[in-house]
Amino acid sequence: MNQYDLIAQQAGISAKQAASTIRLFEEGATVPFIARYRKEATSGLDEVQISAVRDAWQRQQEVDKRRAAILKNIEEQGKLTADLKARLEKSFTLTELEDIYLPYKQKRKTRATAAIEKGLEPLAQVIFSGKENDPAQKALTYLNDQVPDAHAALQGARDIMAEWISENADARSRMRHYFQRTGMISSKVKKKKEEEAAKYRDYFDFSEQLSRIPSHRLLAIRRGEEEGFLSVDISPDEEQALESLDRLFVKGSSGSREQIQLAVTDSYKRLLKPSIENEFAQLSKEKADIAAIQVFTENLRQLLLASPLGQKRVLAIDPGYRTGCKVTVLNEQGNLVADQVIYPFDKPVEASRQVAALLDKYSIEAVAVGNGTAGRETEDFVQNVLGQLKKADVVDLFLVSEQGASIYSASDVAREEFPDKDVTVRGSVSIGRRLMDPLAELVKIDPKSIGVGQYQHDVDQNALRNALDVAVQSCVNSVGVNLNTASKHLLRYISGLGPALAQNIVDFRAQNGNFKSRQQLLKVPRLGSKAYEQAAGFLRIENGTNPLDNSAVHPERYELVEKMARDAKATVGDLMQKPDLRRQIKPEHYVTEAVGLPTLKDILQELEKPSRDPRAQIKRFEFDSSVRKPEDLKPGMLLQGIVTNITAFGAFVDIGVKQDGLVHVSQLADQFVRDPNEVVKLRQEVTVRVTEVDLARKRIALSMKSA
Repeated sequence: MNQYDLIAQQAGISAKQAASTIRLFEEGATVPFIARYRKEATSGLDEVQISAVRDAWQRQQEVDKRRAAILKNIEEQGKLTADLKARLEKSFTLTELEDIYLPYKQKRKTRATAAIEKGLEPLAQVIFSGKENDPAQKALTYLNDQVPDAHAALQGARDIMAEWISENADARSRMRHYFQRTGMISSKVKKKKEEEAAKYRDYFDFSEQLSRIPSHRLLAIRRGEEEGFLSVDISPDEEQALESLDRLFVKGSSGSREQIQLAVTDSYKRLLKPSIENEFAQLSKEKADIAAIQVFTENLRQLLLASPLGQKRVLAIDPGYRTGCKVTVLNEQGNLVADQVIYPFDKPVEASRQVAALLDKYSIEAVAVGNGTAGRETEDFVQNVLGQLKKADVVDLFLVSEQGASIYSASDVAREEFPDKDVTVRGSVSIGRRLMDPLAELVKIDPKSIGVGQYQHDVDQNALRNALDVAVQSCVNSVGVNLNTASKHLLRYISGLGPALAQNIVDFRAQNGNFKSRQQLLKVPRLGSKAYEQAAGFLRIENGTNPLDNSAVHPERYELVEKMARDAKATVGDLMQKPDLRRQIKPEHYVTEAVGLPTLKDILQELEKPSRDPRAQIKRFEFDSSVRKPEDLKPGMLLQGIVTNITAFGAFVDIGVKQDGLVHVSQLADQFVRDPNEVVKLRQEVTVRVTEVDLARKRIALSMKSA
């Protein structure tokens, strides 16, 4: 099996697809670019499949690197035989490699190495062969200053045999099999920790099959262990495990059998079981991390692709009781035009007059109100002002999620954007911009701070950061960005760019004015032909010299589109504006070795709807006006809500009482639900029924099942 076969197997694709995709990665291509513009090369792989190839390829590179290091080390020891080299070269996982390498590793002093130093290795060898009928008698021939009697000699021999058993690749493979098939994870509360560990009560005396435990339970148990409240154990069926090892090693005469059996039991309990337990603890944690990261990534993707209002003049309000509401005015490009503070709860008449003046002066088209403290009350206030001005049907009013806004307002990014404004003004600006374009604004915030997902602080932080970066890059490139208005924070996620080139683009734009064509990108310092190839198709220029610059058609295919236009006796602009001309085009007439029907269909689709935004149109949502706080809730109530977070165990829903309720996975639908994402999406409007309100524990239980 070669590298491509192995990677293809792991990614669930053909070896040919794997080879083509890896070649593109080696040439510097990105996942979004390959998925969009190299469909013929990969036979139509999507982003998920291409990412799987990249991950498998990177894992294989780690294996190759480790194999080379192991081969070099064993060769330096003078122990590299042709058979051993062949075994290593046929091993394609780190686990296999490490098992083969284990007997050759430099060891710290162990009971076995101590026994070898005492001259007991020959005794261990003869007993382990099963040919010694009287080990006790044989042991007497190995007595010396450090080995006073036969008992000590046999103990040393068993220590050596135990280490051989624990380093045997076949034995380790068998133990992994039993851990995989019968392994149970158990947890118990530590003595005198019951009160402190109250939040882990569900795991005080807990046991579940390791292969079936959900990620959120495993991560909760691991957190309890790390905090010093729980003792955790992973064990297979011990009797079966020992029987399997006996069958592998116990042989020969009755005298040898007893000593080997004792060594097997000692090896399992002292060496093999703890070692394999550590492996499975790590593997199960990695598996749980992957599941939790997938939940976080999917939530983030849905949040980033939330419906945008678009380029409108917006009045944004960050609500507050005592300190007042911070009001900002943003123009169509999201630039701050004005800001002030109003006090609608202390000085309602004056606040109404201030808001009315801003609405009129700046011809406001929409109002964004943060959904934090005093959010719904501020929304009511603005609604009354709009009603008095008879503008309720003209100016749209939206309640906007504040998750992460405070993180942004205190960040270096916000200080750089608004060095002379305080955090409250920056927070208000962020609320307004989130309404206009959630994607463009949320990329400025560390994804972990947005507040979606589960146990994000317990998973591998590097893996989480990488996965979230990939998700953001995917979202940004699927939407595309306006080259002349995008911030450096948004541009850095465009395929082929990154922070340095994004800054160079912004600097070039500031010095030379707006880009007139994509071709001008090649004048940006340090932006070469490869970066241009990767990025150009995802960047848009409105009202540029070439209408295709405001589409997802890649510049490498402009000549092809121009040929289509010439054949139709029209201009490119005509093709984009006139459906009858596009219908005349027969894509099969333009198939070449480099361009197949998938790319041609993409081009025709893009000509039909250039720069199409894949995000849904925004809709206004209103909570039940009679429900304001948890005390207003009663079991049986039917309410409209917004899904704010999705986890493996259910969905959290905002019903307008400043505290989200939980729809447990078992309550999401009348039928069994394996994955909450099958039923709900982030920011989705749902109808829920209140089933329980626990004011003391601040818990609201909801159901989406039919009554």
